[in-house]
Amino acid sequence: MKGAWKNIITSVSLPESFASVKIPANAKFWKKMMIYVGPGLMVAVGYMDPGNWATNIQGGAKFGYTLLSVILISNLFAMLLQHLALKLGIVTGYDLAQACRANYSKPVTIGLWILCEIAIAACDLAELIGSAVALYLLFKIPLIIGIILTVLDVFLLLYFLKKGFRKLEAIVASLIGVIFICFVYEMFLAHPPFGLLMSGFIPSLDIVFNPSMLYIAIGILGATVMPHNLYLHSSIVQTRAYEKTEVGRKEAIKFATIDSTAALLLAFLINAFILILAASTFHNNPLYHNTADLMDAYHLLPKILGVSLASIFFGVALLASGQNSTLTGTLAGQIVMEGFLDIRLKPWARRLLTRLVAIIPALIITIIYGEKGIMSLLVLSQVILSMQLSFAVFPLVAFTSDKKKMGVFANKAWMKYVAWTIALIIACLNMYLVSDILFS
Repeated sequence: MKGAWKNIITSVSLPESFASVKIPANAKFWKKMMIYVGPGLMVAVGYMDPGNWATNIQGGAKFGYTLLSVILISNLFAMLLQHLALKLGIVTGYDLAQACRANYSKPVTIGLWILCEIAIAACDLAELIGSAVALYLLFKIPLIIGIILTVLDVFLLLYFLKKGFRKLEAIVASLIGVIFICFVYEMFLAHPPFGLLMSGFIPSLDIVFNPSMLYIAIGILGATVMPHNLYLHSSIVQTRAYEKTEVGRKEAIKFATIDSTAALLLAFLINAFILILAASTFHNNPLYHNTADLMDAYHLLPKILGVSLASIFFGVALLASGQNSTLTGTLAGQIVMEGFLDIRLKPWARRLLTRLVAIIPALIITIIYGEKGIMSLLVLSQVILSMQLSFAVFPLVAFTSDKKKMGVFANKAWMKYVAWTIALIIACLNMYLVSDILFS
């Protein structure tokens, strides 16, 4: 498939892990399926990172279960976009960043790289804030010290990568399991009314006609579909040593799509749990309708639910979320720099640079404004991600719809129309969100 691109890409994506996971040729379906499980979970991490928590808590506290439909729709959008990302990587052998460099002029490529680096820094900002807040809540470690401690995550990632990519996937899967168990426990304590809860998955016209509700709904969408995940997924699916034939690629796409869809379904459940928890605990009390602060939620949960463990489980889940997002976010940073610019720094230097770009503004804001300032910075990071999203989605849909680039794997007509519709919806909603924040 590479003949359809400019012949300027000379190296594989994420070379230290490329095709490192072997796939037995005659293995049964379930054995192959288990070998392909992993990349989807790493991508799903971005859909449940600390940046999602504030919008879900705010949506549940203010509007009860109504915005569950927005979480559902956002995840359906994500499932299709991640399918396109993995298909691009498997079919072409390029990650999304490499594909942009092989298709666009140098000025456009540089521009896309800068925008993507800003988005990754914003995502990293949300991750380190989440980790620092969790450390403060659980162990009373000052926010400033907690932020500095997140530098150690860089070396944690390097250690796991040296042990093999499957080890890194296992760590990510374990942390997701911790988050899931914590929120299952919270659901048990909150025991939300099942009928009212299920009605929230039915879209309501109130979401469109209530400006306040629409604003939070767009925030949920912006916090759910992460641009760096598209670059990440198109690369890490290539860690599997599938056959580079039409049959081999078709099989790889099938298994990778199952892995991705199942993982995003898990992410959907966790996001829904966060909103349901906020709706069942804060919405019925007018005093708590404006709860959107992670720290406030942590302190209020045991007071409302009557169980001190409620806050501990909340804090543990937040810490696991922050740590998980760090692992995948720094990996995405390497993929983006190498893909757009073909610059190969030492892995520790690249990841340390990415982390420092996020740490510096977080430290400044924390020193000057304290915990309220750092929560505002968390919201700002989601706005920045929203602004950058379309610059990843539009090239992805264009590349995967092009028969010259994708051959028989190009998007079918129905998928092409659905993908472009989703891309336009995301662009319009995010433009509305950003303009509202800038001018209101």
